[in-house]
Amino acid sequence: MKQYLSFFRIRFLAGLQYRAAAWAGIATQYAWGGLTILLFRAFYQSGANSFPMEFRALSSYVWLQQAFLAMFMTWFYDNDIFDSITGGGVAYELCRPCDLYTMWFVKNMAIRLSRVVLRCVPVLAVAAVLPAPYGVSLPADGIAALLFPISLLLGFLVLIAFSMLIYLSAFYTLSPMGIRILATSVMEFFCGALVPIPFLPEWLQPVMYALPFASMQNTPFLIYTGHLSRTVALERMGLQLLWLLLLLAAGRLLVNDAQKRVTVQGG
Repeated sequence: MKQYLSFFRIRFLAGLQYRAAAWAGIATQYAWGGLTILLFRAFYQSGANSFPMEFRALSSYVWLQQAFLAMFMTWFYDNDIFDSITGGGVAYELCRPCDLYTMWFVKNMAIRLSRVVLRCVPVLAVAAVLPAPYGVSLPADGIAALLFPISLLLGFLVLIAFSMLIYLSAFYTLSPMGIRILATSVMEFFCGALVPIPFLPEWLQPVMYALPFASMQNTPFLIYTGHLSRTVALERMGLQLLWLLLLLAAGRLLVNDAQKRVTVQGG
């Protein structure tokens, strides 16, 4: 366990060094979050009879997306891992006295969390002082405040576990770029990053909720806004835990098979 904490610490501290990039990202997230909210505001004022979420709750959802973007951005991957696999550097990784899957898992956690630490508080601080209903509000109730951080952690781990499958796929392909693009496109839509799932057609929602992607950012943010009742929230969190265990098991099977097949040439 000590060596994995060391990997986490090294990667986390390395990520904290990019403060200029963090401030640039914060400025982008202010603009993107504001434009998204104004776009939805135009729809809300268009005269339609009803919407699946109150506008105040939707604003909180959008600002939470921006605050925790580094934690859940589906297009971000650690290129060092891909380069290690495709370039043969994985041979050195296999010589380490530690588990390859766990090492890469904690490195992925560390780099994402380091970016969240730099960006989360400034985004939420500004969103909190915006006039209602355009800013972020407090959790819907005490239950939501209690369940939100637990669901947030589960969603984060589900995302990392799924990302590990994308990394490991590089053992079986000449280039990981194709599957990266495909996975990013699928995840971005089905996790509710582009449009919150409650706004999608009702016939499609049960399918999306059953997939692992809804267990990433969608579930914790809907819990925070109070869109999910206590019973439904607990059911969705149970689904998060189930997908986490399944994805971890799939990743373990894949990495064990990959290590039996890996071939490194050169001298």
